[in-house]
Amino acid sequence: MAFEGLAARLQDTLTKIRGKGKVSEQDVKEMMREVRLALLEADVNFKVVKQFIASVREKALGQEVMKSLTPGQQVIKVVNEELTELMGGEQSKIAVASKSPTVVMMVGLQGAGKTTTTAKVANHLRKKHNRSPLLVAADVYRPAAINQLETLGKQLNMPVFSLGDQVSPVEIAKQAIAKAKEEHQDYVIIDTAGRLHVDEELMEELGQIKTEVNPDEILLVVDAMTGQDAVNVAESFNGQLDVTGAVLTKLDGDTRGGAAISIKAVTDTPIKFAGMGEKIDALEPFHPERMASRILGMGDVMSLIEKAQTNVDEEKARELEKKMRTMDFTFDDFLEQLDQVKSMGPLEDLFDMMPGMKKKGMKDLKVDDKQLVRVEAIVKSMTPKEKREPSVLNGSRRRRIAKGSGTTIQDVNRLLKQFEDMKKMMKQMTGMQAGKGKKRGKGLGGFKMPF
Repeated sequence: MAFEGLAARLQDTLTKIRGKGKVSEQDVKEMMREVRLALLEADVNFKVVKQFIASVREKALGQEVMKSLTPGQQVIKVVNEELTELMGGEQSKIAVASKSPTVVMMVGLQGAGKTTTTAKVANHLRKKHNRSPLLVAADVYRPAAINQLETLGKQLNMPVFSLGDQVSPVEIAKQAIAKAKEEHQDYVIIDTAGRLHVDEELMEELGQIKTEVNPDEILLVVDAMTGQDAVNVAESFNGQLDVTGAVLTKLDGDTRGGAAISIKAVTDTPIKFAGMGEKIDALEPFHPERMASRILGMGDVMSLIEKAQTNVDEEKARELEKKMRTMDFTFDDFLEQLDQVKSMGPLEDLFDMMPGMKKKGMKDLKVDDKQLVRVEAIVKSMTPKEKREPSVLNGSRRRRIAKGSGTTIQDVNRLLKQFEDMKKMMKQMTGMQAGKGKKRGKGLGGFKMPF
């Protein structure tokens, strides 16, 4: 995940103070020194770090913290609140015009992923908000950009407006809006030209498009991997165009994360989306409070629930839960559940969202998604009877399954043991919950990872 180094440093620092029944000024001072170094190493803007440390120190040494029953935890609460505030406080949503279509201008440098992000934003609007967007190919200087957007449009089965590369971007944008009105499309998303660096000519053209179409939203696409440079780019674009929001791309990469923490504070431009991968649906609305919580190792339960709600079939989840309670859970059910978990994205990302996972001896866990493929191969090498009744799996059957799945007998034995352990654990858990009279909601039926 993004912020990995920063998250590890901050979590280590906060662990030292978490359990303290009494916190001295010296404790806070030492913690702040560590936090300051961690933020600077993560490429957070120096001025932003200075203000953040001053604010946390003042609140952490306040009367209500020092005199509380759990001052260590109160200090962490202060850090969490201030980090959230630094990244924007609360979620900033994409604009909606009072009269359709809503016009969104996508701007940014070449290489930041602007064209792909244009399609991702359109996909998000259609899937999550039931909107009908029109994509507009207005980057006439990079021929591949028009082809790329048209390819993405076909992939999404979404209309793309293009007049080729011999018409001015201003005219393309103007005609696109007229077309959207005719076709009753409610969003027009304009992919504008970029440059390798900010220059006068680019800004002048973008300014002309802005004047002509009066966009409801100007989204700046910045590459989170470029760290402090991303903040400088944001300052330049914002100074010329009054950007209304930022989209951080490559936030799933090995990035230090400083851009996400600095952009809002330096430019007063809210981060509206975060690109979390190359897939067309790998775009998430940016929630400052959830991101702060993930950085500090507190998990991100809300995002996990939302992923489950989007990808997990509620009726199937209830059926699985019932089978688990009655110990009627088979390897066929297991495969079905595995598919639902896989549809939620990389396992490491899911673990990042689970509170305390990094503390429970899983700090350095690197989840190999290929392991799931091996597990699937083992189960698919079983006969229908073996999937229903694993008790029939004697030595020769296990050898056959290992050979058929390209794994070892040890792999097969391990999976069978974990399958039985999971069934017992889920029987206990569902029994306990039923005893407490708790109503179980939609979920994953308590899937336990097979490794």
